Amino acid sequence: MAKKAETVEEKLRALYDLQLIDSRIDEIRNMRGELPLEVDDLKDEVAGLTTRLEKLTADVESINEQVKAKKNDIETHKQAIKKYTEQQKDVRNNREFNSLTKEIEYQNLEIELAEKHIKEFKANIEHKKSVIEQTSEKLDAKKEHLKHKESELNGILTETEREEKALLEKSSEYSALIDERLLTAYSRIRNGVKNRLAVVSIERGASAGSFFTIPPQVQVEIAARKKIMTDEHSGRILVDAALAQEEREKIESIIENLK
Repeated sequence: MAKKAETVEEKLRALYDLQLIDSRIDEIRNMRGELPLEVDDLKDEVAGLTTRLEKLTADVESINEQVKAKKNDIETHKQAIKKYTEQQKDVRNNREFNSLTKEIEYQNLEIELAEKHIKEFKANIEHKKSVIEQTSEKLDAKKEHLKHKESELNGILTETEREEKALLEKSSEYSALIDERLLTAYSRIRNGVKNRLAVVSIERGASAGSFFTIPPQVQVEIAARKKIMTDEHSGRILVDAALAQEEREKIESIIENLK
């Protein structure tokens, strides 16, 4: 393990190295973009549609059982009508005959009501079957989309997983070279800017990515590497172009060997 950076120059080199490594990690993660979230959302949608499909199928089975029960009821009512009709042949008076007639009428009404329910049940089944068909088509499309996105994500992961793991180890290694105060400042600056660049080099008289010119005297101080200098506009830590070039070449070589 390398010893902790002690001189200002060593600290600047360690900070810039850490920035280059962390920027490459950011680049890898940006390659994935929203893919992991897309995959998770699609998995949730597939699970939701699957649950809905299972419920609809269970509903159809339940309604079919109700239809079966109503058909059994109709057979029971028909048997009752047959029994009461036979009994009418042996009645002793009109009162008994009329009583049996009312029972027959009641059984016929029950049959009509059961047939009405069966008709309603069947209409409900047809509606649910239509919804099942639509849901199945949607589920198949979502599964296909999920398969495509998972393949895309797995391709990126396979391509970059080994490199990212090695880079994270390197990031920890270089972080250990930097004293806690500087590392805290680095993290704070990095988390406070969109491009996550906390350490930048001087390019054409300005800090990288900035339109604000750095006074020549300040540039001379930065190049002297005697103290940590920051951009007064962005708060980023500044390094001179020569140091940046040397460290870029070094870190690029390390990254290339990690792939």
